[in-house]
Amino acid sequence: MRVHDIQGTTRISPFAGQKVTDVPGIVTATRTYGSSKGFWMQDPTPDDNPATSEGVFVFTSSTPKVAVGDSVTVTGTVSEYVPGGTSSGNQSLTEITKPVIATVSTGNAVPAPVVIDERSVPDHYTPAGDTAAAGSVNGLPLEPETYALDYYESLEGMNVQVSDGRVVTATDPYSELWVTVKPREHRTHRGGTLYGSYDSQNTGRLQIQSLGSTADFPKADVGDTLTGTTTGPLDFNQFGGYTLVAGKLGTLESGGLERETTREQSSRELAVATYNVENLDPSDATFDKHASAIVNNLQSPDIVSLEEIQDNNGAKDDGTVDANETVTKLIDAIVAAGGPKYDWRSINPVNDQDGGEPGGNIRQVFLFNPQRVSFTDRAGGGSTTAVGVTKVHGKAELTASPGRVDPANAAWTNSRKPLAGEFVFRGRTVFVIANHLNSKGGDQALTAQYQPPVRGSEVQRHAQATAVNAFVKDILAVQKNADVIALGDMNDFEFSGTTQILEGDGALWSAIKSLPRRERYTYDYQGNQQVLDQILISPAIRRGCDFEYDSVHINSEFHDQISDHDPQVLRFRP
Repeated sequence: MRVHDIQGTTRISPFAGQKVTDVPGIVTATRTYGSSKGFWMQDPTPDDNPATSEGVFVFTSSTPKVAVGDSVTVTGTVSEYVPGGTSSGNQSLTEITKPVIATVSTGNAVPAPVVIDERSVPDHYTPAGDTAAAGSVNGLPLEPETYALDYYESLEGMNVQVSDGRVVTATDPYSELWVTVKPREHRTHRGGTLYGSYDSQNTGRLQIQSLGSTADFPKADVGDTLTGTTTGPLDFNQFGGYTLVAGKLGTLESGGLERETTREQSSRELAVATYNVENLDPSDATFDKHASAIVNNLQSPDIVSLEEIQDNNGAKDDGTVDANETVTKLIDAIVAAGGPKYDWRSINPVNDQDGGEPGGNIRQVFLFNPQRVSFTDRAGGGSTTAVGVTKVHGKAELTASPGRVDPANAAWTNSRKPLAGEFVFRGRTVFVIANHLNSKGGDQALTAQYQPPVRGSEVQRHAQATAVNAFVKDILAVQKNADVIALGDMNDFEFSGTTQILEGDGALWSAIKSLPRRERYTYDYQGNQQVLDQILISPAIRRGCDFEYDSVHINSEFHDQISDHDPQVLRFRP
């Protein structure tokens, strides 16, 4: 029995669940940390079938007693381990478990790494799954010359190498980063890789981790380069799929990326922004940095919709729902940074009913500069009271300001309810609806065994988008030329079904689509720069006003980000 026999020509080993005896190989790397201790071994005498991998992971459960360069034989049970569990929909990793290991010799040369580069990785991402197997690709014969995921699978467990990889997702707190081996594939203007459609998965992306100390892992930003060669076994894990676990890391070369600054609005322009401040509570150390971002990078917008403002004691789940201390601390920090003394409006959620971190009670909050814009306070809004629309002197008015949109709708179960408010700028009323739609948590990964992957979270998001669109239509039915803005963390792409529902038949339009395609992103996930945060505008703003949109990249591309989202700014003349 050889390793390539165990790996076979599909994703599932033909010997899964069976015992194999005296499988030979050279140890290429050992993993001595975490819950998945073991080693990789590779057959130095490969077969002539490019679909069969020559490497495999041997799971020892405790610190392995072999060393790189040992020639070993392994007897054990072939297992298909699914990172994240079978319910995740992830592909499996072929392993040999419960091993009995015999060392034949030491000090042997490790098989030369397979070079992964622009020429070797196919442009097509993955085949469609087998409809007879619920859309799974597990039983399909691998076609490594046709599909990128098949190519990576054919190298599972083998020693591989990338050279001069450009960083397309910055180093995260878990000492991971992403590079691309295809420098020209959907490159953005700042060095990332754009995810511009469901058919644009970007085949050159590869996650990089290290077998060494995390203290030595490079602190990389998007556009940096891992120069030289990065070499190690190709693993598959829950958070990112195919991953080069480096025994040798390239040298980090800075690309010099700097945080962006938008321009200041003119006296006649209203500047409206959305900013997800990522679970901000009074115990955080990021208030000064958030304040500096709002004052200096966003140029003190007139209205700021904040998402993920937590209550006064953060994740402590004791019934506290007020967030006045959180908001006041941010406002004071903004003043200290040289910004305006913002006023604010919000509505407390019902305790533990709006999702997010347990006990945190995240909500949306309006900040506004009272020297530039006024808020129309109208009593009646509450956590469970639905805001409506009335007609007064031929104009639309909210029945409560601030108010929550349709909070009893099942679409908002365990999710943030939209916050609506009326503002007045230079005598013109502007309706603003702050949103934080259902997250993508639980969706299957792009590398899932089911292709195309199931996006289960969008069912609730579509229902939420329907409710927001209906509310906007209520306003426009009363006042066709009303200035309406629906903004926030929509947790979905500008090309998604969610956005199409929000836009409806023209009630709204996502203004990020006014940017060139390669500038449309607010978030960076697993090597894909993508849109999650949006500002949607009514026809009166889109067609009757000279508007300008800016996605201000201050977070998503940087290893020292203070939020994982980039803020967005819309400037227009009501």
